[in-house]
Amino acid sequence: MEWVQRLTAVYNLIRPVLDIAILAFLLYKGFDLLVKTQAVQLVKGAGFLALFFGIAWVLKLTTLQWLLTMLAPGLFIAIAIVFQPELRKIFIRLGQGELFRPDSKPRIGQLEAVITAAEILSQERRGALVVFPRRVNIKGIADTGTRINGEISSSLIVAIFEFDGPLHDGAMIIQNGRIAAAGCFLPLSEQQDIRKSFGTRHRASLGMSEQSDAVILVVSEETGAISLAVDGKLYYDLSPIEVQRKLKELLDRGVRGGEVEQKAGAADITVGGTLPGKDVFVEQ
Repeated sequence: MEWVQRLTAVYNLIRPVLDIAILAFLLYKGFDLLVKTQAVQLVKGAGFLALFFGIAWVLKLTTLQWLLTMLAPGLFIAIAIVFQPELRKIFIRLGQGELFRPDSKPRIGQLEAVITAAEILSQERRGALVVFPRRVNIKGIADTGTRINGEISSSLIVAIFEFDGPLHDGAMIIQNGRIAAAGCFLPLSEQQDIRKSFGTRHRASLGMSEQSDAVILVVSEETGAISLAVDGKLYYDLSPIEVQRKLKELLDRGVRGGEVEQKAGAADITVGGTLPGKDVFVEQ
């Protein structure tokens, strides 16, 4: 039984480190999830109330303490109702997330094939939706389309989005370096302030980016504009070089869409930051 005692002694030594490491990991992932769904506002509101309560307790402001104590339950219920969409997204991602799975991303040559196809489709005014999943599992979305499991090539992508083709109106999913499925149905965005000129493809790309951490490439059938949707934001009418650079950056490092570099004084900003010279439409 000596080895059991030694093992127990070793475990007792590393237990505090393991405890702190797991807690730190959970806190980091929890904060990352809050930021991606913009539900961080919930934390800010709760922190604001806690700060006021702390001030009232330190300064012995009994009336303010009593008022905050009475209002706190109702305020938290009201916040939960107001931020219900964000809370729903959190639980969706908790159910779908694969935290320990490494990112599987297309190689540079495969990305170039996707961009080449997007340029061809843009010139021919043929709409397209291409989804690049990151850590959130979107198997349910892939199951709504046709399984392909094919090599990534510009000719195959162009053929799939051919006019009047059976898969033309759906979305293509590129995962694990292959075309996993096509003709998939994406959820539409819940945002109320989207440009009226944007069609179903742009709304579907935003909806998908709201409910997952995927990056979605959109080619407009009306204008030929190539755009990217990330984390509830749409980066509209990008050049092929900008699309390739941002796709590589987002898929390599899992950078959030809100971290796209900003350019002061850009002329076409509707709300928020921008890629150089481009419109950005963000969730309010």
